[in-house]
Amino acid sequence: MMGRYYDHYSEIPAVHWPWRYFRPVEIACKGDGAILVQDEAMHRLEELRERLARPLIINSGYRSPWYNRKVGGADRSQHLVGKAFDIALRDGLSHDELIGAARAVGFTGIGRYRTFVHVDVGPEREWEG
Repeated sequence: MMGRYYDHYSEIPAVHWPWRYFRPVEIACKGDGAILVQDEAMHRLEELRERLARPLIINSGYRSPWYNRKVGGADRSQHLVGKAFDIALRDGLSHDELIGAARAVGFTGIGRYRTFVHVDVGPEREWEG
């Protein structure tokens, strides 16, 4: 799956950003603003937002290699290829509700953490962190 890479989220032409619930800044690397857009992952994220019918807070989307190392991310993290999102558990959203909805819309990698859930479209697997 090829993605579209931009050195900074502000460089994305509006025509390349069809998603209504999320802005590029929410998905971009928190360290340097770079972004790798994977359409499949973004479509599933939009579907997840629709299914849950509530705003989602993205703690982490794309991560540049240096930023991934800085935050202790896995060497082969799906964040590095724009296929992963860490979603905050807020406003009464539970682990089970978020995970069930993520599976229903086709996310295949699910990580359960204390304050967030990791979802991705990489290899099928589950873990607790």
